[in-house]
Amino acid sequence: MTGAGRTTMAMAAGAGMLLLSVRVLRSRLALIRVTGSSMTPAFADGDRLLVRRTTRVRRGDAVVFRNPVPFGDDAPAWLVKRVSALPGDAVPPDVREIVGAPDGGLVPPGSLIVRGDAARTQDSRHFGYVPQSSLLGVVLTRPTPPGRS
Repeated sequence: MTGAGRTTMAMAAGAGMLLLSVRVLRSRLALIRVTGSSMTPAFADGDRLLVRRTTRVRRGDAVVFRNPVPFGDDAPAWLVKRVSALPGDAVPPDVREIVGAPDGGLVPPGSLIVRGDAARTQDSRHFGYVPQSSLLGVVLTRPTPPGRS
């Protein structure tokens, strides 16, 4: 094989590895844009968030999940909120009525209770449990655009 042939094969192999790496990253990570102010001050309208695709979460994680009540054409498909209760945790008093839980009731398996960070927000107090199966993933970071600190 000539030097040019080896170079061409090496470039093709490198391009193949790059394509495979991109596919693996896209299957594990997502980039989403925040719309609205329900997670202020942690995340502002227009922020971009790097999300690890998973359904395994911890209390306090900021998560992205399918909107359980998409009303109207301009309703976001995905919401960002913070996990406040996991399966087996006590259902908070201000969520009990919406989910029909008795005093001392526990969050059922496969469900989460979420809250926005802002004072005024639509969250589990309004739409109840969030199925873990509807999670896109956990917010890892807010990438800083070039030129911003």
